[in-house]
Amino acid sequence: MSPEAAQPAPVERHPLAPDAGFDGGDLDCGGGLLLLIRRHIDPLAPGGILEIRSTEPTVEVELPAWCRLTGNELVSWTKHGDQRSYLVSKGPLAARTETPPPPPSAPVADHPVTGVHVPDSLPEPAPAPAIAPLSVMGIGSWPRPRWMLQALHDHLEGRLDGAAFAETADDAVRLALDAQRRAGVDVLTDGEQRRDNYASFVGGLLDNCQLIPLSDLTAMVDDPDEFHRELRALDVPAEDVRHPVVYGPLGRSRPLAAHELAFIRSAAGAPVKVALPGPYLLTRTMWLDCLRERPYETREDLAVDVVRVLREEVHALLAGGAALVQFDEPVLTEVVYGEAGAKRSFMCGALGEKLAPERELDFAAGLLREVVRGLPAERLGLHVCRGNWTPDESAALSGDYRPLLGFLGEAPVGAVFLELCTPRAGEMEHLRELPGEKRIGVGVVNPKDPAVDDPVALRERIARAVNLFGEERVLLTPDCGFATFADNPVASARTAEAKLAAIVRARDALRSA
Repeated sequence: MSPEAAQPAPVERHPLAPDAGFDGGDLDCGGGLLLLIRRHIDPLAPGGILEIRSTEPTVEVELPAWCRLTGNELVSWTKHGDQRSYLVSKGPLAARTETPPPPPSAPVADHPVTGVHVPDSLPEPAPAPAIAPLSVMGIGSWPRPRWMLQALHDHLEGRLDGAAFAETADDAVRLALDAQRRAGVDVLTDGEQRRDNYASFVGGLLDNCQLIPLSDLTAMVDDPDEFHRELRALDVPAEDVRHPVVYGPLGRSRPLAAHELAFIRSAAGAPVKVALPGPYLLTRTMWLDCLRERPYETREDLAVDVVRVLREEVHALLAGGAALVQFDEPVLTEVVYGEAGAKRSFMCGALGEKLAPERELDFAAGLLREVVRGLPAERLGLHVCRGNWTPDESAALSGDYRPLLGFLGEAPVGAVFLELCTPRAGEMEHLRELPGEKRIGVGVVNPKDPAVDDPVALRERIARAVNLFGEERVLLTPDCGFATFADNPVASARTAEAKLAAIVRARDALRSA
């Protein structure tokens, strides 16, 4: 990373005592050192001081640059022979309290790779309630209360243990369920309250994967300055959004969403939908070709393990009684409508490179087929939109579904949930080419628009979908979730509830006409 300012000179002795520390040996910033720094600095309070010991010469330049990009402060550093010691303040040193916080308990001083267990067999689906025609449901995410956001950060950064986090999240899920019930929806979700975002959350649960702020990646890529410019141009909140970084073979020793399902089924009393990131999205997200060191030789090698862990999870969800498991693949529209010649875009979190559209769609189709092989299509869905990380409509893609009709028609799922409310999504009529056995979740409200939809216009949208596809095939949803990224919701909880209630009223008015 090219320095943006003169590098500080070493001192003979540190002026302050650290609150925590570890030995990074000869790791460089692109080879794992930043993952260790993040693991140790996250639990500290603002102004807490971390000592990083290192024998790698390049850290002298890369660590100060990382501090500048992430808002942390290099307090001082020493050099005695090959041994270097750096003191880094979490945020500005001025935020330090007079009584330093205690160091995190039992810090991990290295980055061990966990062995991966592959189950001998997978559970069979269990019965679940059927989903009726014209059922109303959310896509997945729901705005988190402020206290839930704080709990998310505290848990991710090691200041809140799993039991306390689960108790807090249970309360947030209850509020999301209450709002959906008041709105009158037919199929419930837990609002993804436990997730920092709709896809990257798995990075905090899978073996040999770690969530780090996007801003950290700028010190781990081949061209940090260009990467930083791309994030700014794409309106990406790099300090707020965390991204998974894979440092060993992926494994699923913990559930990704089965624990979410278990709680919501105990409290729901209605059919439950659970959303999972699709295999193509996860592979694109986790395959960071721009990193200097990677545990997988190729993207295809990584995809094999992505498919395996998702296959384990979807089996667990269907065995747990999920009425519907929805795979989120919004990045498919970026494949066909992304900027020509561009290798990557943010597009809801997927930063990995892409190749030619035909090749990418074939790759995505093969991954999805393998994940759901042998499972009942009627309990599987696929969601596609054009980006939902910012209320700025101009930042999202435009283009109708014609280039994706082949993919959607052949996808081994019983329902497709599509953004259809905005002009960016094109004409609904193009979807008449989809096979007659596929249900269509029609997006009829825009979650980014703060205005609650006019009931007459909303009823007309629903009637149009029924006339095109037949009542038996139509399900009703917003275009996308209301809070794809926990820290960057596109709507308030009040607006989300009002929009779902408007869909229900319009649907009921159409039925009674």
